[in-house]
Amino acid sequence: MAQASRNRLTLALAAIMLAAISLAACSSSATLETVSPEAAAAVIDGTSDVVVLDIRTPEEYADGIIDGAVNIDFYEPDFAAQLDTLDKDADYVVYCRSDNRSGQAMDVFADLGFTSVTEIDGGIVAWYEAGLPVVAP
Repeated sequence: MAQASRNRLTLALAAIMLAAISLAACSSSATLETVSPEAAAAVIDGTSDVVVLDIRTPEEYADGIIDGAVNIDFYEPDFAAQLDTLDKDADYVVYCRSDNRSGQAMDVFADLGFTSVTEIDGGIVAWYEAGLPVVAP
């Protein structure tokens, strides 16, 4: 009887370890990082299907955007629900004004299971300071 209990315990521990390894493998495939404006520009230029998300308010968005950016207002109560409708496996570049909101949003992206999100360090303020182009929406 003691041997049977040990076998069940060993089997249960092996199953738990396998589940933990599987979860670690899934989470390690996600790339959520914060990069300089120049590095973000390289991601945008180098990936034809990258989605650029501007998470500022509509008023801020109207002041100028990174070309092709889609606006989803971080302050809207359904912000996470709006993100949840997006393709989790697409490549995203996200920014706000100074990277406060986008920094907070990175946790939301991770919680929702996004696999590739690049945040612009310093937001659009740093983008401007780097001399990178903006356009009217």
